[in-house]
Amino acid sequence: MSLSDLASPNVVPLPSTASASSASRLRIPRVGVTIAVAWLAVLAVGALAAAAGLTADPLANDYAVISQAPSLAHPFGTDNLGRDVFSRSLHGAGASAIVALVTVTVGGGLGILLGVWAGLRRGIADAITGFVTDVTIALPSLIIVATIVTLAGPSLPTIALTIAAFAIPVFARLGRSATLAVATENHVVVARTLGASGWRILTREVLPGVLPALMPFVLTTLATAIVAEGALSFLGFGLRPPEPSWGGLIAEGRTQLALAPWVTLMPALLLCATILSINVLGEHLREAKR
Repeated sequence: MSLSDLASPNVVPLPSTASASSASRLRIPRVGVTIAVAWLAVLAVGALAAAAGLTADPLANDYAVISQAPSLAHPFGTDNLGRDVFSRSLHGAGASAIVALVTVTVGGGLGILLGVWAGLRRGIADAITGFVTDVTIALPSLIIVATIVTLAGPSLPTIALTIAAFAIPVFARLGRSATLAVATENHVVVARTLGASGWRILTREVLPGVLPALMPFVLTTLATAIVAEGALSFLGFGLRPPEPSWGGLIAEGRTQLALAPWVTLMPALLLCATILSINVLGEHLREAKR
């Protein structure tokens, strides 16, 4: 090949192509993350506005607008009792958010502390913790949660705390694994050698290394808790009608699909978009740690 061949317009310079491809790969995830964050922010504002009473009453029946299609007055339409689907969907978002946050804070917090404790103590404590978590994880959690909620009553605190309880062993297992990896690092070994207290080693050396490693799973747990609450409500074990929840709204709309499909479609789209957004953020965190 001669110099004239290299100068030919038919030859595409490989370095610039690689650079353009790399830039494209970087740009697409950033766009996805931006959209995901924007969606979750808008949904949070909407849920807070609904909780503050700035939207229509989600329980008010208006028989003059039964099964009305989406319009300016009712962006998501109305159901067979004339209730505003938009307002009910936003209130349902609030219920899902409460369940997800309780699951992460209570289940995640207790599970991580248990896992870190087992990972640092080792020995019989580690063996017992590992056995209990393995047995608990193997249980049919959704069936047990549905049974407990049925016996205790389908209130939002009961649903949230029961789902959180089944998140504890999963976080404990992951917390233990992360602790075992961090415990062998030089800064932890040096702290032990210098006679640092167990509390100092835990708070200053171990947790700062464990918590960032678990952040992607925290987001996954948020999505899982939202799906679990939706599944319980859809199956009739969640919040009792007319209290709005995404799963309950989807279930209520099944009998109206031919006449008013938006009753099911709108909350289902909100649910899917929220789960997708959380998963995009979780994947972004996993990629950032590689």
